[in-house]
Amino acid sequence: MTTEDFKHQILPIKDKLYRFSLRILDNIAEAEDVVQEVMIKIWKDRDNLARINNLEAWCMRLTKNLSIDKKRNKNFQLKAIPENYDIAQSAAGPQKLAELSDAMDTIGKLIQALPEGQRMAIQLRDIEGKSYKEIAEILDIDLNKVKVDIHRARTFIKNKLIKAESYGL
Repeated sequence: MTTEDFKHQILPIKDKLYRFSLRILDNIAEAEDVVQEVMIKIWKDRDNLARINNLEAWCMRLTKNLSIDKKRNKNFQLKAIPENYDIAQSAAGPQKLAELSDAMDTIGKLIQALPEGQRMAIQLRDIEGKSYKEIAEILDIDLNKVKVDIHRARTFIKNKLIKAESYGL
């Protein structure tokens, strides 16, 4: 892999790797460190990357493993991504932005309440836009397990949102 290949194939996925690591660690500095470690490891292994079929999935798996290792070593607890992290600041008025912020906060808390496997699967599918096959590859689990985890996570979130909407909780 040349420097140009690295710039065109690896650097564009850096933000995805960061968001994924941030979801696991809930620590900006630690997530940045993980992404930096991933980038260094990729560069050091650049001669062996031609054997990898799906480079992005391999990078995501590497990010997941390093993030989990760092979390275990530091005894971090997974928490929500910081408020308004991914909300587009469009021409919407303050009321709409407040509603979006509240909705994102609620969904973030619900995602945090999920078991770790479901939380990672829904992050990869609904936030990062990965296919089920890519998620299975990244998380190193069976494709059917991915489908079950995502279905259960979505059902949980949907039921909690309906309950909150109905009862104002």
